[in-house]
Amino acid sequence: MIAATMMDFPLTLSHVLERAGALFGSTEIVSRLPDRSLHRYTYREFHRRVLALAAALQGLGLRKGDRVATLMCNHYAHLEAYLAVPCAGGVLHTLNLRLHPDDIAYIANHAGDRFLIIDDALLPLYEKFSKLTAFERVIVVRMSAEANALGDDYEQLIAANPVFTPPALAETDAAGMCYTSGTTGRPKGVVYSHRSIVLHTLATATVDYIGVSRADTLCPVVPMFHVNAWGLPYTALMVGAKLAMPGPHLDAVSLLDLYEAERVTITAGVPTIWLGIQQALEHEPERWRLTRGMRMVVGGAAVPEALIRALDRYDLQVIHGWGMTETSPVGLVNCTKGELKDRGDRDEELSYALRTKQGVPLPFFEIRAVAEKGVAPWDGKTMGELQVRGPWVAASYHELAEGIEQWTADGWFRTGDIATIDRAGYVNITDRIKDLVKSGGEWISSIELENALVSHAAVQEAAVIAVPHPKWGERPLGVVVLKAGMNVTRKALNDHLGPRFASYALPDAYVFVAEIPRTSTGKMMKAKLREAYKNWSWS
Repeated sequence: MIAATMMDFPLTLSHVLERAGALFGSTEIVSRLPDRSLHRYTYREFHRRVLALAAALQGLGLRKGDRVATLMCNHYAHLEAYLAVPCAGGVLHTLNLRLHPDDIAYIANHAGDRFLIIDDALLPLYEKFSKLTAFERVIVVRMSAEANALGDDYEQLIAANPVFTPPALAETDAAGMCYTSGTTGRPKGVVYSHRSIVLHTLATATVDYIGVSRADTLCPVVPMFHVNAWGLPYTALMVGAKLAMPGPHLDAVSLLDLYEAERVTITAGVPTIWLGIQQALEHEPERWRLTRGMRMVVGGAAVPEALIRALDRYDLQVIHGWGMTETSPVGLVNCTKGELKDRGDRDEELSYALRTKQGVPLPFFEIRAVAEKGVAPWDGKTMGELQVRGPWVAASYHELAEGIEQWTADGWFRTGDIATIDRAGYVNITDRIKDLVKSGGEWISSIELENALVSHAAVQEAAVIAVPHPKWGERPLGVVVLKAGMNVTRKALNDHLGPRFASYALPDAYVFVAEIPRTSTGKMMKAKLREAYKNWSWS
């Protein structure tokens, strides 16, 4: 036997912090504040303040493994907490400010959060659940002129400039935690290690995936409370990219103004954000001068081909990704392989068919689709449940006996997504298991119908749900939001779908609504729709 001679060097976020301060000190971090002014400083100042915050937390009694909750928007102070908490030995727990106060309290209590760092603008939200929680210390980031006596003052803690004593950190130590959306029951906690975050950061930064570099300006529109903003803040810090943080201003005009002013080259968000961007550009096409080829990473839900085509007209490149809270979250990214790009350049339809897929797995992220008869072949046709494993995939939930059915006996995580995998390794999510429509023994993909419906000129948004049927078991019902001033008939919509779908897959009826209910992270709440139309009469 021969022994390896390599150093045992821990993969911790402390290295990411020190690298950012030492190598990229002049790089800017820009944040839009609640009053719409811009806060600017450099990585060098960021590094100094992170160490001061880490020391202040230690001074307040933070122990290794203690959970520190944040209730904050996307800005510089939240970014400081992203590094200060885990580098001080704590566990960063981002709370979703869009949840019901009772749900926030449940999650904070279940996580065992000791401290809370909160934006002053969110104190009214905190007051709604404060009596249901047991935070020992509340630290307030004051961004308004209004005085508030609650808690410790964030800036005063940093201004005291306490001396930071770095704790001994192992790469297996907990560094952060997020909770699932709770669409299928109570939210479940996922605890990330330093190692899992660092490996996820390295993989997403690679050029054939998200490919963030020092030459980029990155604007994470996805909230920092949503699975660590898909890990992008860590990626930016590791490579030295400029950060442009939108704060609470996530409307299309505010984002476009920020993109233009800061010359953003890469941004990330859910489809509803990009739909708003498309509408704003169509309304005022000459108003903004954006960076040509700006990459728009999208996750949380599938992007319709029609939206990809629309943004292409403005030289904005939509890049599909896929992941879950349990996968840290990025597992798949759709960057076209060279030989397929050559074919796509010659065949536009092939190119768009490829770009609507969720993509190929990142390095060290393994995938399989499992059908009733076993592991499905990579033929692009056979559907099965997508199962995954890898170094940044959860192996269990935090302090919960429930949910163990999510893991197979041989160690794969069951995503609940139905997918096909083609010969080149591209995954196409066809539906969630619970959202498939089974009609007369045939499976119908609601996602494929939805994406085709929104390509109709009159349709703004569309959801397709399974509704009980006395003869066929279930039939698809279309729930449609029309564009302003538009009207359309069932026949016209089905004529639009007809060339691409078998006749049995076409919805038997449509409901026209003002809006489709969504979760706090932009996903359609189909369970609400199914409940609303469960007694639908087909007569």
